[in-house]
Amino acid sequence: MTIVIAHRGASGYLPEHTLSAAALAYGMGADFIEQDIVLSKDDIPIVLHDIHLDQVTDVANVFPDRRRGDGRWYARDFELKELKQLCVHERGYPDGSGPIFTQRFPYTRGHFQIPTLQEEIDIIQGLNHSTGGNVGIYTEIKKPAWHNKEGADVTLRTINVLHQNNYKTDLDNIYLQCFDSQELKRIKYELKSELPLIQLIGKNSWDESPNDFEQMVTEKGCRDIAQYAVGIGPAMDLLYTTSVLNNSITSSGLMRFAKNHDLLVHPFTFRVDSLPLSFQNYEEMVQWFVGELKVDGLFTDFVDQTIALIKDN
Repeated sequence: MTIVIAHRGASGYLPEHTLSAAALAYGMGADFIEQDIVLSKDDIPIVLHDIHLDQVTDVANVFPDRRRGDGRWYARDFELKELKQLCVHERGYPDGSGPIFTQRFPYTRGHFQIPTLQEEIDIIQGLNHSTGGNVGIYTEIKKPAWHNKEGADVTLRTINVLHQNNYKTDLDNIYLQCFDSQELKRIKYELKSELPLIQLIGKNSWDESPNDFEQMVTEKGCRDIAQYAVGIGPAMDLLYTTSVLNNSITSSGLMRFAKNHDLLVHPFTFRVDSLPLSFQNYEEMVQWFVGELKVDGLFTDFVDQTIALIKDN
């Protein structure tokens, strides 16, 4: 059965990485709920996709004089008590001109806060207790090299919180992911962690890590990843190619390389309102990845619709 991972919670319906989005994703039946982690100024792991605050909060209004020289507001420059003063909204354009996805939760409605990792674990574990469920967490270490330059160890702080909440081994319903292979190796070999690790694979142009992602999607790349990780989380378009003649879709070979080395494959991100041109509709896309490619899991903003399609597949 293909697992469904709630990408930043039920982010297709509520502002990403809020406790409300996590609770809705839980109620919709997600197998795992994702948390991206960055550090506050007082070294508290918070759930936030970017090291910046300006695209998902009203920081420009609340703290207009706290931007850096590049014009951006950084979470690392604010203590948790300050971050809690911010209102989280639907993801917008960097220039503040409005929401990227106009049909999602209204840009200026509601009052949502940035949660800490501990707060999100509390709600997921609490719901597991009250419902008898067993939803897991899927945590990502964001930009560890950048944090290191800031004098902060985001990885160690995150793992400490995970361990305090009994996420310690591959039996504890968790995956820990990162784009940075050196950090994943550090987690496994230096920090001696038994957590199941996922190597995220993006595009070199994203500047997510020092890695050469083009090398990772080869047979040798997957063989190397299998030495320290249990799976890969590739951008979905790395898994297929589209014919210029008839628009037919075929596997890129990455799935085969991964399975040759017993790696799980959890691609991202499946969005009803942002379809790749290669697919005519969301149903066709999900069915190809699940039925034809047979991925082990997928990240989606739309948990309910994705689960329904997987059940029908």
